[in-house]
Amino acid sequence: MPQVRKDLEALVRIQSVSADPSRFAEVRRSAEATAALFHDEGFEVQTITAEGGQPAIVARKPGPPGSPTVLLYAHHDVQPEGDQAAWDSDPFEPTERAGRFFARGAADDKAGIAAHLAAVRAHGDDLPVTVTVFVEGEEEVGSATLDTLLAENHELLRSDVIVIADSTNWAIGQPALTTSLRGLVDCVVEVRTLQHGVHSGMWGGVVPDALTALVRLLATMHDDEGNVAVVGLTSGRSSSLDYPEMSLREDAGILDGVELFGSGSLVDRLWTKPAIAVIGLDATRVDEASNTLIPAARAKVSLRVAPGDESGSALKRLREHLTNHAPWGATVSVEPGEIGQPFAIDAQGPAYDAAREAFREAWDGTAPVDIGVGGSIPFIAAFAERFPEAAILVTGVEDPDTRAHGANEGLHLAEFERVCLAEALLLAKLASLRR
Repeated sequence: MPQVRKDLEALVRIQSVSADPSRFAEVRRSAEATAALFHDEGFEVQTITAEGGQPAIVARKPGPPGSPTVLLYAHHDVQPEGDQAAWDSDPFEPTERAGRFFARGAADDKAGIAAHLAAVRAHGDDLPVTVTVFVEGEEEVGSATLDTLLAENHELLRSDVIVIADSTNWAIGQPALTTSLRGLVDCVVEVRTLQHGVHSGMWGGVVPDALTALVRLLATMHDDEGNVAVVGLTSGRSSSLDYPEMSLREDAGILDGVELFGSGSLVDRLWTKPAIAVIGLDATRVDEASNTLIPAARAKVSLRVAPGDESGSALKRLREHLTNHAPWGATVSVEPGEIGQPFAIDAQGPAYDAAREAFREAWDGTAPVDIGVGGSIPFIAAFAERFPEAAILVTGVEDPDTRAHGANEGLHLAEFERVCLAEALLLAKLASLRR
């Protein structure tokens, strides 16, 4: 573990922000560093790319004849760091505080790379299975070329079991297998009421401004309880797991007095019901405002799609809602954006049994629970489509306080060690799944 920790520290110092063209060289450097780590473990390594995409690494090391092939997935690109003033330490200089390791990518998902590294190092040159490591370089920007990579390298990546280390555990001390994820669609909605701005005193009270119209339109997407009010979206039921409200409020950092959205159980609202949020707004900045009625305003709307729904249909329903609820006859246009499908896994069979047993051992007898995740990993559907015979295990290094994508992203070091141990045990247990 000390060497794995050093390798992880070296990886997170590389600013592999795939959304920032000025740091594409860092993304390439991250791929090269990842390749070197597995090359040093005796893997045959190659870099693969698709036109317009970022480099991915494929590393392969054979196990005993007749043993199954296990594909270990992670990604080496990271989210932008955002406002550096919101971080308690340099986002690209790993720092340990109170048993956590803080840096951008410390958990999401360079710790996934490190967990795979630890698992194969534990077995050295006596791997119990054939291992293929696939580390992608553009997950944080939607994996645009992943399907092409899977198609063009199908035989190279073909496997019996796929372990995707990009999710979370239920709590510190409580491992989990992720069995469902919501999908994602987003769009930009523009509201226009005027050909040009006009004086707010001379025309206010009669002429609607675009920002007020936009705010009124956005408010129609939820009912008074905060439930999504877009007609035609799927809602489902989740597991019987209890998520205490006080724990949720603490994990999410909800301010005192702020009420929770929606109705129904908390895990249903988080995992199997749709969710809508306004995640961006284009309008006149407060410090640039004048006494002018704004002619046009835009907002970016994000919709998390429940398992069992289809994201294209969900986007259509959202678009219809926005255009049909235009206030005061305002002109509304909707530009679709990212789209990713929800996914549900029937986590039954020998591979899942092996995973549960490995988790139980690594967590000193604590059995894992099956959880849903409100976030989206759209590429899982691509893996399932390309490799329909493979068992897909969605694991992860995160916990409710990881703060992935936010400031002070952190990795719980004791849990990370258990994750590494669990994956090493899993490789040994999967050896019994003879071809």
